[in-house]
Amino acid sequence: MNKKNILIIGSGGREHALATFLSKNKTIDKIYTAPGNAGTPGNISYNAGNTKDFETLADFAQAKEISLTVVGPEIPLCNGIVDVFDARGLSIFGPSQKAAFVTEGDKASARNFMRNYGIPQPDFEVFNNLILAKDYLNSLPEQRIVVKASGLAAGKGVYVCENLNEAVKAAEEIMEQRIFGSSGNKIVIEDCMDGEEASILAVCDGQRAVYLASSQDHKRVFDGDKGLNTGGMGAYAPAPVVIDELLKNVDDNIVKKTLEGMADEGMPYKGCLYVGLMIKDGEPKVVEYNCRFGDPEIQAVLALLKTDLYELLKASADGNLDQIQVENYDKAACCVVLASDGYPGKYETGKIISGLDKADKMDNTYVFHAGTEKEGSGKTITAGGRVMNVVGIGDTIKDAIKTAYKGTEAIDFDNKYLRNDIGYRALKKR
Repeated sequence: MNKKNILIIGSGGREHALATFLSKNKTIDKIYTAPGNAGTPGNISYNAGNTKDFETLADFAQAKEISLTVVGPEIPLCNGIVDVFDARGLSIFGPSQKAAFVTEGDKASARNFMRNYGIPQPDFEVFNNLILAKDYLNSLPEQRIVVKASGLAAGKGVYVCENLNEAVKAAEEIMEQRIFGSSGNKIVIEDCMDGEEASILAVCDGQRAVYLASSQDHKRVFDGDKGLNTGGMGAYAPAPVVIDELLKNVDDNIVKKTLEGMADEGMPYKGCLYVGLMIKDGEPKVVEYNCRFGDPEIQAVLALLKTDLYELLKASADGNLDQIQVENYDKAACCVVLASDGYPGKYETGKIISGLDKADKMDNTYVFHAGTEKEGSGKTITAGGRVMNVVGIGDTIKDAIKTAYKGTEAIDFDNKYLRNDIGYRALKKR
Protein backbone atom coordinates (compact mmCIF):
# COMPACT_ATOMS: atom_id res chain seq x y z
CA MET A 1 0.00 0.00 0.00
CA ASN A 2 1.40 3.40 -1.03
CA LYS A 3 1.28 5.50 2.14
CA LYS A 4 0.52 9.21 1.85
CA ASN A 5 1.46 12.23 3.94
CA ILE A 6 -0.86 15.21 4.41
CA LEU A 7 -0.17 18.85 5.38
CA ILE A 8 -3.01 20.94 6.86
CA ILE A 9 -2.65 24.72 7.17
CA GLY A 10 -4.39 26.38 10.13
CA SER A 11 -4.85 26.25 13.88
CA GLY A 12 -8.55 26.01 14.66
CA GLY A 13 -11.37 23.55 15.11
CA ARG A 14 -11.85 23.34 11.35
CA GLU A 15 -8.28 22.09 10.93
CA HIS A 16 -8.61 19.57 13.78
CA ALA A 17 -11.77 18.23 12.15
CA LEU A 18 -10.05 17.98 8.77
CA ALA A 19 -7.18 16.05 10.34
CA THR A 20 -9.58 13.72 12.15
CA PHE A 21 -11.61 12.79 9.09
CA LEU A 22 -8.67 12.66 6.68
CA SER A 23 -7.01 10.15 9.02
CA LYS A 24 -9.86 7.69 8.35
CA ASN A 25 -8.27 6.97 4.96
CA LYS A 26 -6.10 3.89 5.61
CA THR A 27 -3.54 4.90 2.98
CA ILE A 28 -2.57 8.03 4.93
CA ASP A 29 0.56 7.64 7.03
CA LYS A 30 1.33 11.00 8.61
CA ILE A 31 -0.61 14.25 9.00
CA TYR A 32 1.19 17.50 9.75
CA THR A 33 -0.55 20.71 10.88
CA ALA A 34 0.87 24.21 10.53
CA PRO A 35 0.78 25.65 13.14
CA GLY A 36 -1.97 23.50 14.71
CA ASN A 37 -3.21 23.51 18.31
CA ALA A 38 -3.12 21.23 21.35
CA GLY A 39 -5.34 18.65 19.65
CA THR A 40 -3.90 18.46 16.13
CA PRO A 41 -1.22 16.02 14.95
CA GLY A 42 2.33 16.87 13.83
CA ASN A 43 2.35 20.59 14.60
CA ILE A 44 5.01 22.65 12.80
CA SER A 45 5.84 26.34 13.21
CA TYR A 46 4.16 28.71 10.78
CA ASN A 47 3.19 32.40 10.71
CA ALA A 48 0.05 32.93 8.63
CA GLY A 49 0.83 36.61 8.08
CA ASN A 50 4.34 36.01 6.73
CA THR A 51 4.06 35.12 3.05
CA LYS A 52 7.75 34.18 3.00
CA ASP A 53 6.73 31.18 5.09
CA PHE A 54 4.86 29.83 2.06
CA GLU A 55 8.17 28.95 0.45
CA THR A 56 9.29 27.28 3.69
CA LEU A 57 6.05 25.28 3.78
CA ALA A 58 6.54 24.30 0.14
CA ASP A 59 10.08 23.14 1.01
CA PHE A 60 8.57 21.05 3.82
CA ALA A 61 5.95 19.59 1.50
CA GLN A 62 8.63 18.53 -0.97
CA ALA A 63 10.93 17.12 1.71
CA LYS A 64 8.14 15.08 3.36
CA GLU A 65 6.63 14.01 0.02
CA ILE A 66 3.27 15.51 0.94
CA SER A 67 0.52 14.08 -1.26
CA LEU A 68 -1.94 16.89 -0.56
CA THR A 69 -1.85 20.19 1.32
CA VAL A 70 -5.23 21.37 2.63
CA VAL A 71 -5.59 25.06 3.48
CA GLY A 72 -8.12 25.81 6.23
CA PRO A 73 -8.25 29.60 6.83
CA GLU A 74 -8.73 32.49 4.44
CA ILE A 75 -5.62 34.56 5.22
CA PRO A 76 -3.03 32.26 3.60
CA LEU A 77 -5.37 31.76 0.63
CA CYS A 78 -5.77 35.50 0.14
CA ASN A 79 -2.01 35.92 0.53
CA GLY A 80 -1.28 33.46 -2.28
CA ILE A 81 -0.19 30.15 -0.76
CA VAL A 82 -1.89 28.15 -3.52
CA ASP A 83 0.04 30.05 -6.22
CA VAL A 84 3.36 29.23 -4.51
CA PHE A 85 2.53 25.52 -4.30
CA ASP A 86 1.11 25.40 -7.84
CA ALA A 87 4.32 26.94 -9.21
CA ARG A 88 6.23 24.00 -7.73
CA GLY A 89 3.78 21.38 -8.96
CA LEU A 90 2.63 20.56 -5.41
CA SER A 91 -0.95 19.32 -4.94
CA ILE A 92 -2.95 21.77 -2.80
CA PHE A 93 -6.65 22.21 -1.97
CA GLY A 94 -7.84 25.80 -2.24
CA PRO A 95 -8.36 28.69 -4.66
CA SER A 96 -5.69 30.91 -6.20
CA GLN A 97 -4.91 34.26 -4.62
CA LYS A 98 -6.95 36.13 -7.23
CA ALA A 99 -9.99 33.88 -6.79
CA ALA A 100 -9.72 34.04 -2.99
CA PHE A 101 -9.51 37.82 -3.07
CA VAL A 102 -12.60 38.19 -5.26
CA THR A 103 -14.70 35.80 -3.18
CA GLU A 104 -13.63 36.68 0.36
CA GLY A 105 -10.61 38.99 0.51
CA ASP A 106 -12.67 41.99 -0.58
CA LYS A 107 -16.43 42.04 -0.02
CA ALA A 108 -16.84 44.92 -2.46
CA SER A 109 -15.20 42.86 -5.21
CA ALA A 110 -17.48 39.93 -4.37
CA ARG A 111 -20.59 42.09 -4.61
CA ASN A 112 -19.49 43.63 -7.91
CA PHE A 113 -18.69 40.17 -9.29
CA MET A 114 -22.19 38.96 -8.38
CA ARG A 115 -23.72 42.03 -9.98
CA ASN A 116 -21.77 41.46 -13.20
CA TYR A 117 -22.91 37.85 -13.49
CA GLY A 118 -26.53 38.25 -12.41
CA ILE A 119 -26.19 36.33 -9.15
CA PRO A 120 -29.05 37.05 -6.71
CA GLN A 121 -28.01 39.32 -3.84
CA PRO A 122 -29.30 42.35 -1.90
CA ASP A 123 -29.01 45.91 -3.20
CA PHE A 124 -25.72 47.46 -2.07
CA GLU A 125 -23.34 50.40 -2.38
CA VAL A 126 -19.58 50.60 -1.76
CA PHE A 127 -17.78 53.56 -0.14
CA ASN A 128 -14.16 54.44 0.59
CA ASN A 129 -15.08 57.83 2.04
CA LEU A 130 -16.83 58.13 5.40
CA ILE A 131 -18.53 61.45 4.61
CA LEU A 132 -20.06 60.05 1.43
CA ALA A 133 -21.11 56.88 3.26
CA LYS A 134 -22.88 58.90 5.97
CA ASP A 135 -24.54 61.12 3.38
CA TYR A 136 -25.87 58.01 1.64
CA LEU A 137 -27.15 56.51 4.89
CA ASN A 138 -28.85 59.76 5.85
CA SER A 139 -30.62 59.80 2.46
CA LEU A 140 -32.27 56.43 3.09
CA PRO A 141 -35.71 55.88 4.62
CA GLU A 142 -35.62 54.46 8.15
CA GLN A 143 -34.86 50.75 7.84
CA ARG A 144 -32.63 47.90 8.94
CA ILE A 145 -29.29 48.00 7.16
CA VAL A 146 -26.09 45.93 7.00
CA VAL A 147 -22.67 47.59 7.15
CA LYS A 148 -19.57 45.50 6.39
CA ALA A 149 -15.84 46.12 6.47
CA SER A 150 -14.78 45.18 2.96
CA GLY A 151 -11.56 43.41 3.96
CA LEU A 152 -10.89 40.34 6.10
CA ALA A 153 -12.13 40.64 9.69
CA ALA A 154 -12.34 37.03 10.97
CA GLY A 155 -16.12 37.02 10.59
CA LYS A 156 -16.55 40.00 12.93
CA GLY A 157 -16.68 42.90 10.47
CA VAL A 158 -20.43 42.74 9.83
CA TYR A 159 -22.97 44.98 11.58
CA VAL A 160 -26.68 44.21 11.31
CA CYS A 161 -28.12 47.60 12.21
CA GLU A 162 -31.70 48.04 13.41
CA ASN A 163 -31.86 51.68 12.31
CA LEU A 164 -29.88 54.31 10.43
CA ASN A 165 -28.29 55.76 13.57
CA GLU A 166 -26.76 52.36 14.31
CA ALA A 167 -25.58 52.14 10.69
CA VAL A 168 -23.84 55.53 10.90
CA LYS A 169 -22.15 54.47 14.14
CA ALA A 170 -21.02 51.22 12.49
CA ALA A 171 -19.54 53.12 9.56
CA GLU A 172 -17.67 55.39 11.99
CA GLU A 173 -16.28 52.46 13.97
CA ILE A 174 -15.02 50.78 10.81
CA MET A 175 -13.71 53.76 8.85
CA GLU A 176 -12.85 56.35 11.51
CA GLN A 177 -11.98 54.35 14.63
CA ARG A 178 -10.37 51.65 12.44
CA ILE A 179 -11.33 48.78 14.72
CA PHE A 180 -10.58 46.36 11.86
CA GLY A 181 -7.50 48.22 10.66
CA SER A 182 -6.96 48.45 6.91
CA SER A 183 -9.84 46.00 6.34
CA GLY A 184 -12.07 49.02 6.91
CA ASN A 185 -10.62 51.15 4.11
CA LYS A 186 -13.83 50.42 2.25
CA ILE A 187 -17.27 49.51 3.50
CA VAL A 188 -20.23 47.81 1.85
CA ILE A 189 -23.69 49.05 2.78
CA GLU A 190 -26.45 46.54 2.00
CA ASP A 191 -30.17 46.14 2.37
CA CYS A 192 -30.89 43.86 5.33
CA MET A 193 -32.50 40.69 4.04
CA ASP A 194 -35.22 38.81 5.89
CA GLY A 195 -35.58 35.06 5.88
CA GLU A 196 -33.60 32.07 7.09
CA GLU A 197 -29.88 31.62 6.63
CA ALA A 198 -28.11 28.50 5.41
CA SER A 199 -24.56 27.59 4.46
CA ILE A 200 -23.71 25.73 1.25
CA LEU A 201 -20.24 24.19 0.93
CA ALA A 202 -19.44 23.52 -2.72
CA VAL A 203 -16.24 21.60 -3.43
CA CYS A 204 -15.02 22.82 -6.83
CA ASP A 205 -12.35 21.79 -9.35
CA GLY A 206 -12.40 24.84 -11.66
CA GLN A 207 -15.28 23.55 -13.79
CA ARG A 208 -17.58 21.48 -11.58
CA ALA A 209 -18.99 21.54 -8.08
CA VAL A 210 -20.21 18.85 -5.72
CA TYR A 211 -22.01 19.59 -2.49
CA LEU A 212 -21.48 18.61 1.12
CA ALA A 213 -24.42 18.51 3.52
CA SER A 214 -26.14 21.84 4.02
CA SER A 215 -25.79 23.53 7.40
CA GLN A 216 -26.81 26.54 9.44
CA ASP A 217 -24.38 28.65 11.48
CA HIS A 218 -25.17 30.71 14.58
CA LYS A 219 -23.16 33.93 14.25
CA ARG A 220 -24.45 36.04 17.13
CA VAL A 221 -22.80 35.59 20.51
CA PHE A 222 -25.94 35.30 22.66
CA ASP A 223 -28.95 32.98 22.68
CA GLY A 224 -31.78 33.99 20.38
CA ASP A 225 -29.31 35.47 17.88
CA LYS A 226 -28.61 38.52 20.01
CA GLY A 227 -25.40 40.47 20.49
CA LEU A 228 -22.29 40.90 18.36
CA ASN A 229 -21.33 38.80 15.37
CA THR A 230 -18.66 36.19 16.02
CA GLY A 231 -16.76 33.68 13.92
CA GLY A 232 -19.61 31.28 14.76
CA MET A 233 -20.95 29.89 18.05
CA GLY A 234 -22.26 26.62 16.67
CA ALA A 235 -23.83 24.93 13.67
CA TYR A 236 -25.97 21.98 12.69
CA ALA A 237 -26.41 19.85 9.59
CA PRO A 238 -28.34 19.25 7.47
CA ALA A 239 -30.40 22.45 7.35
CA PRO A 240 -34.10 21.58 6.83
CA VAL A 241 -34.63 24.79 4.86
CA VAL A 242 -32.34 23.48 2.07
CA ILE A 243 -34.65 21.14 0.20
CA ASP A 244 -33.63 19.49 -3.10
CA GLU A 245 -35.46 22.09 -5.20
CA LEU A 246 -33.67 24.94 -3.44
CA LEU A 247 -30.25 23.29 -3.86
CA LYS A 248 -30.90 22.93 -7.60
CA ASN A 249 -31.75 26.64 -7.70
CA VAL A 250 -28.46 27.43 -5.92
CA ASP A 251 -26.53 25.16 -8.30
CA ASP A 252 -28.08 26.69 -11.45
CA ASN A 253 -28.26 30.35 -10.49
CA ILE A 254 -25.40 30.87 -8.05
CA VAL A 255 -22.63 28.26 -8.08
CA LYS A 256 -22.55 27.49 -11.82
CA LYS A 257 -22.70 31.20 -12.66
CA THR A 258 -19.87 31.82 -10.18
CA LEU A 259 -17.66 29.10 -11.65
CA GLU A 260 -18.35 30.25 -15.21
CA GLY A 261 -17.60 33.86 -14.29
CA MET A 262 -14.40 32.92 -12.48
CA ALA A 263 -13.22 30.88 -15.47
CA ASP A 264 -14.11 33.70 -17.88
CA GLU A 265 -11.99 36.10 -15.84
CA GLY A 266 -8.98 33.78 -15.85
CA MET A 267 -9.21 32.51 -12.28
CA PRO A 268 -10.78 29.03 -12.35
CA TYR A 269 -12.09 28.30 -8.86
CA LYS A 270 -10.74 25.26 -7.03
CA GLY A 271 -11.27 24.37 -3.39
CA CYS A 272 -14.30 25.11 -1.25
CA LEU A 273 -16.69 27.84 -2.33
CA TYR A 274 -18.73 28.71 0.74
CA VAL A 275 -22.04 30.31 -0.19
CA GLY A 276 -23.90 31.93 2.69
CA LEU A 277 -27.58 32.22 1.79
CA MET A 278 -30.63 34.10 2.96
CA ILE A 279 -33.75 32.19 1.93
CA LYS A 280 -37.20 33.79 1.75
CA ASP A 281 -40.26 32.22 0.16
CA GLY A 282 -38.04 29.49 -1.27
CA GLU A 283 -35.78 31.94 -3.09
CA PRO A 284 -32.08 32.21 -2.13
CA LYS A 285 -29.89 35.31 -2.19
CA VAL A 286 -26.19 35.43 -1.40
CA VAL A 287 -25.27 36.88 2.00
CA GLU A 288 -21.57 36.29 1.37
CA TYR A 289 -18.97 34.15 -0.32
CA ASN A 290 -16.09 32.59 1.59
CA CYS A 291 -13.06 31.00 -0.05
CA ARG A 292 -12.80 28.11 2.45
CA PHE A 293 -14.79 25.70 4.59
CA GLY A 294 -17.00 27.37 7.19
CA ASP A 295 -15.95 27.10 10.82
CA PRO A 296 -17.90 25.68 12.73
CA GLU A 297 -20.09 24.39 9.87
CA ILE A 298 -17.51 21.94 8.52
CA GLN A 299 -17.16 20.25 11.92
CA ALA A 300 -20.81 19.19 11.77
CA VAL A 301 -20.83 18.53 8.02
CA LEU A 302 -17.80 16.22 8.03
CA ALA A 303 -19.39 14.14 10.78
CA LEU A 304 -22.06 13.21 8.21
CA LEU A 305 -19.77 12.59 5.22
CA LYS A 306 -19.70 8.99 3.99
CA THR A 307 -17.47 9.66 0.96
CA ASP A 308 -13.73 9.45 1.66
CA LEU A 309 -12.56 12.99 2.46
CA TYR A 310 -9.06 12.58 1.04
CA GLU A 311 -10.35 11.31 -2.29
CA LEU A 312 -12.80 14.23 -2.46
CA LEU A 313 -10.24 16.95 -1.72
CA LYS A 314 -7.61 15.37 -3.98
CA ALA A 315 -10.10 15.23 -6.86
CA SER A 316 -10.78 18.94 -6.36
CA ALA A 317 -7.09 19.79 -6.43
CA ASP A 318 -6.46 17.62 -9.50
CA GLY A 319 -9.55 18.73 -11.47
CA ASN A 320 -11.21 15.31 -11.35
CA LEU A 321 -14.48 15.85 -9.51
CA ASP A 322 -16.36 14.12 -12.33
CA GLN A 323 -15.03 10.89 -10.77
CA ILE A 324 -16.49 11.62 -7.32
CA GLN A 325 -19.99 11.19 -5.94
CA VAL A 326 -20.69 12.69 -2.53
CA GLU A 327 -22.66 10.49 -0.13
CA ASN A 328 -23.75 11.35 3.41
CA TYR A 329 -25.01 9.26 6.30
CA ASP A 330 -28.73 9.63 6.95
CA LYS A 331 -28.17 11.30 10.30
CA ALA A 332 -27.90 14.77 11.83
CA ALA A 333 -25.01 16.55 13.53
CA CYS A 334 -24.76 19.52 15.89
CA CYS A 335 -21.58 21.46 16.75
CA VAL A 336 -21.48 23.61 19.89
CA VAL A 337 -18.61 26.06 20.41
CA LEU A 338 -17.12 26.50 23.88
CA ALA A 339 -15.73 30.02 24.08
CA SER A 340 -13.87 32.25 26.49
CA ASP A 341 -16.27 34.60 28.27
CA GLY A 342 -16.04 38.05 26.70
CA TYR A 343 -15.49 36.80 23.15
CA PRO A 344 -15.70 38.36 20.55
CA GLY A 345 -14.45 41.26 22.68
CA LYS A 346 -11.76 41.02 25.34
CA TYR A 347 -11.24 37.67 27.04
CA GLU A 348 -8.68 35.90 29.20
CA THR A 349 -6.54 32.94 28.11
CA GLY A 350 -4.30 30.45 29.91
CA LYS A 351 -7.15 28.64 31.70
CA ILE A 352 -6.63 24.92 32.33
CA ILE A 353 -9.13 22.72 30.45
CA SER A 354 -10.45 19.61 32.19
CA GLY A 355 -12.71 16.73 31.15
CA LEU A 356 -11.30 16.18 27.65
CA ASP A 357 -10.63 12.47 28.19
CA LYS A 358 -14.18 11.93 29.42
CA ALA A 359 -15.72 13.81 26.49
CA ASP A 360 -13.52 11.99 23.96
CA LYS A 361 -14.89 8.64 25.15
CA MET A 362 -18.55 9.57 24.75
CA ASP A 363 -20.52 7.74 22.08
CA ASN A 364 -21.47 9.62 18.89
CA THR A 365 -19.34 12.58 19.98
CA TYR A 366 -16.34 14.37 18.49
CA VAL A 367 -14.25 16.93 20.38
CA PHE A 368 -12.20 19.34 18.26
CA HIS A 369 -9.68 21.79 19.71
CA ALA A 370 -9.79 25.38 18.44
CA GLY A 371 -8.05 27.98 20.62
CA THR A 372 -5.89 25.65 22.74
CA GLU A 373 -2.23 25.01 23.47
CA LYS A 374 -0.06 22.94 25.82
CA GLU A 375 1.58 24.60 28.81
CA GLY A 376 4.98 23.58 30.16
CA SER A 377 3.56 20.87 32.42
CA GLY A 378 1.70 19.31 29.48
CA LYS A 379 -1.75 20.49 30.51
CA THR A 380 -4.09 21.83 27.83
CA ILE A 381 -5.00 25.51 28.30
CA THR A 382 -7.18 28.06 26.56
CA ALA A 383 -5.44 30.18 23.93
CA GLY A 384 -8.23 31.89 22.02
CA GLY A 385 -11.78 33.20 21.93
CA ARG A 386 -13.28 30.03 20.52
CA VAL A 387 -11.70 27.23 22.55
CA MET A 388 -13.37 23.89 21.77
CA ASN A 389 -15.94 22.41 19.40
CA VAL A 390 -18.18 19.56 20.57
CA VAL A 391 -20.05 17.67 17.86
CA GLY A 392 -22.92 15.30 18.55
CA ILE A 393 -24.38 12.88 16.00
CA GLY A 394 -27.90 11.45 16.12
CA ASP A 395 -30.65 9.90 14.05
CA THR A 396 -32.55 13.18 14.38
CA ILE A 397 -31.46 16.76 14.96
CA LYS A 398 -33.01 16.58 18.44
CA ASP A 399 -30.80 13.59 19.27
CA ALA A 400 -27.71 15.28 17.82
CA ILE A 401 -28.29 18.44 19.87
CA LYS A 402 -28.79 16.44 23.06
CA THR A 403 -25.58 14.47 22.46
CA ALA A 404 -23.55 17.60 21.71
CA TYR A 405 -24.67 19.40 24.86
CA LYS A 406 -23.99 16.32 26.95
CA GLY A 407 -20.43 16.48 25.64
CA THR A 408 -20.10 20.15 26.55
CA GLU A 409 -21.00 19.34 30.15
CA ALA A 410 -17.96 17.05 30.46
CA ILE A 411 -15.49 19.82 29.53
CA ASP A 412 -14.73 22.68 31.87
CA PHE A 413 -12.44 25.70 32.19
CA ASP A 414 -12.64 29.05 33.98
CA ASN A 415 -14.74 31.61 32.10
CA LYS A 416 -16.29 28.94 29.85
CA TYR A 417 -19.14 30.33 27.76
CA LEU A 418 -21.51 28.73 25.25
CA ARG A 419 -24.84 29.37 23.61
CA ASN A 420 -27.59 27.08 24.85
CA ASP A 421 -29.81 27.16 21.77
CA ILE A 422 -27.75 25.81 18.87
CA GLY A 423 -30.15 24.19 16.41
CA TYR A 424 -33.27 25.88 17.75
CA ARG A 425 -34.60 26.72 14.29
CA ALA A 426 -34.38 23.09 13.20
CA LEU A 427 -36.33 22.02 16.29
CA LYS A 428 -39.08 24.49 15.40
CA LYS A 429 -39.50 22.80 12.02
CA ARG A 430 -40.11 19.36 13.51
